[in-house]
Amino acid sequence: MYENVVVSADWLAERLDEVRLIDVRDAWEFDGIGHVPGAVNIPFERFRSDAGDEGMLPGAETWESLLSAAGVGPDDDVVAYDDTHGVFAARFLITAELYGHPPDRLHLLDGDFSAWNRAHETTSEASDPPTAEYAVRDPEHSPLVDYATVTDALADGETVIVDTRDPEEYAEGHLPGAVNLDWRELVDDETRGLKSESELAETLADVGVAPDKRVILYCNTARRISHTYVVLRSLGYENVGFYEGSLTEWTERGGPVETA
Repeated sequence: MYENVVVSADWLAERLDEVRLIDVRDAWEFDGIGHVPGAVNIPFERFRSDAGDEGMLPGAETWESLLSAAGVGPDDDVVAYDDTHGVFAARFLITAELYGHPPDRLHLLDGDFSAWNRAHETTSEASDPPTAEYAVRDPEHSPLVDYATVTDALADGETVIVDTRDPEEYAEGHLPGAVNLDWRELVDDETRGLKSESELAETLADVGVAPDKRVILYCNTARRISHTYVVLRSLGYENVGFYEGSLTEWTERGGPVETA
């Protein structure tokens, strides 16, 4: 189990000089509203592509260029944040993991930018990241699963396939046997951060997502499952599959779909 997968604003405040900070909000928010001191802006659309390596990944060369310009070294501790409960920041972090960044050095700011803004100073000054030359590498243990793996898992009683979309989308069509766990059910609307561990455990247990089960996550385009993946990793789940192609690829390839 990795420690500090999800970190508080106070944890970050004590380590501002020790981590590389990535703000994935739009540029106008980063500049106009302000940001965490030292953060570098990499908006979501810059690391999201339909012509990358697989699914919506941006491509290795693009990723190397983005992280090098942001001053991120291949073994740096990285903290990412957004202003949408962490779902876009989580997508950044899973992208980093899939391109070989050590998972124990990837952290999500709990409560997004709001948590920092409530308790600590922000700035509108441009950041001056250090010189870095980032290189992607193969991860030691990739969580990616492909279409064939998901197909086989449909008949596997030990695997829980989890649809992280909202109930309306789930009702319109989902993978056979999949359980519905809207990713927002794991977030506290007031704090914008994760619910307590006991609340998370109860919510997960209600849909049969247990630590001793194999779990495969999907949504439409692998954005929302990024957040759920980070949450499960923070709770010590070890066998979590990340279906990057998600429902987009599934339906394109003629995979079976059932409705509520």
